[in-house]
Amino acid sequence: MRGDRIRELGGWLGALLLATATAAQVASTERAELLFRDGDSLVVALLVRSITEGQPFDWAMSSVLFIPETLAFGMLWMLSRPFDPGVDIVLAAAGALNLVGLYGGIRLAAGRRRDGAAPVAWSLVALAAFCLLAATETSSSRDALELASLQLTTTYYAATAVAVVVSVGIVRRAFDRSGIGRSLPVWLAAVASASVLSNPLFVAWATVPLAAILGVAAVYPTSRRKAVLLLAWLLGGTVVGLLARIPLSLWIANSGTGYAQPGQWPESARYYGDLLAQRLSNPLGVTAAFLVAALLVLAIRQALRAQDAGARVVAASAFVLPLLVTIGAIALGTHATRYLEPALFAPVLALVASPRIMRVSRRAATVLTATVASVLVVGAALSVPRILAAAQHPDPDLTCVTDWVTESGRTGGGQFWTARLPKLHLDDPSQLVQVDHRLSAYAWLVNRSDFAAGEVTFLIEDAHSTPWQLGSNAVPTDTVSCGRYTIHDFAPATLPLGPQHF
Repeated sequence: MRGDRIRELGGWLGALLLATATAAQVASTERAELLFRDGDSLVVALLVRSITEGQPFDWAMSSVLFIPETLAFGMLWMLSRPFDPGVDIVLAAAGALNLVGLYGGIRLAAGRRRDGAAPVAWSLVALAAFCLLAATETSSSRDALELASLQLTTTYYAATAVAVVVSVGIVRRAFDRSGIGRSLPVWLAAVASASVLSNPLFVAWATVPLAAILGVAAVYPTSRRKAVLLLAWLLGGTVVGLLARIPLSLWIANSGTGYAQPGQWPESARYYGDLLAQRLSNPLGVTAAFLVAALLVLAIRQALRAQDAGARVVAASAFVLPLLVTIGAIALGTHATRYLEPALFAPVLALVASPRIMRVSRRAATVLTATVASVLVVGAALSVPRILAAAQHPDPDLTCVTDWVTESGRTGGGQFWTARLPKLHLDDPSQLVQVDHRLSAYAWLVNRSDFAAGEVTFLIEDAHSTPWQLGSNAVPTDTVSCGRYTIHDFAPATLPLGPQHF
């Protein structure tokens, strides 16, 4: 028993070391733009600052509420406050924590420790495979078909990915038991409810694929009773989660139904096909594609050769999830690569479907374990300075803007992709109001209480900004250049905000 606890603890420690090294690698590439500066990526950090600083809560969210992500980032934010390391350090720590959470889901899917099995070791191998995929992703584009590194962000559905893998693990544990039991189906329903409440995309990523797998399992008499029970609890939990979103509709600016446009499926297929071709145009992309293809082949082999229903469910999930999610995304005419994330995190489950012990001598196993542990420790130790360097990289343009806005003591405006980074780094984020190019209040992933200012005296723009349409009477009295940013100051005149919209 003591040995099992040591192995489990070692697994979590290994996952933390892997996560640290991966976060450092991703943050040291152009992908850092997505981790630390992208307008979408900052919503959770902005939300946590708003809550912890006691601002009136009137947030306009998308269909995703980011509840687990907000809780996790909020915990890290509060723990870091005495040290004041900067928000980018907290974002990097959150990215590593997301990977550790994914390990927890993988470890659950690997099943209980039993004779002839090494679930901890294979769970680490599976996480390492996923981290390798993330390490091959180096572009700054949120639209690139580089999906593994999105797990390190606080915005692009990291908690939902973990919940999907946890759900697969719960189903596996239920099939591994001799009896049906009550606790695991209830836990499955609880995970589904909480996940759908936060992000309805869980329905497409987990409920539908797992329902298909359980439906097939229900055909066989030996697994029918468990499959039907688990399916009922999964569907019930999903429905509860959808109903629980109704009282929160005040903060949901967009239900997400408009994202589905089935009539555009040919355009969607071409869009994803072009992104795949672009991904395969460089050696790193080819390496990632080869690894994913190998995992999918392994998953099919494991499903066909599985000796028990639990292993078969995990192996089937490794290729059924990517298949159904990809087909569904194209059939619905979507144009967002992040919807395809299961195509990268699900295949690694093939490595833990049947986590058998490799037949090697005890001496060889000891040497291998010591070598791997040493590499992880050294790699993580060398990664900490890289994370600090990436998170604390000087940004004189941003500093110029935040210093000017703070010293002005006034309220200004900026468009979504321009304003969010300076807004996050201001001492008082409410000094920068999110507007559109016509100066209407843009209520999207922002606290609508900011719009109580009613008017602004300056505007910030950069290359992402749409040309302003302010009328001939709005002429700035001063223009301040801050590198990639330009500040148009209209003081002492004021510019009234237009009506809210998203």
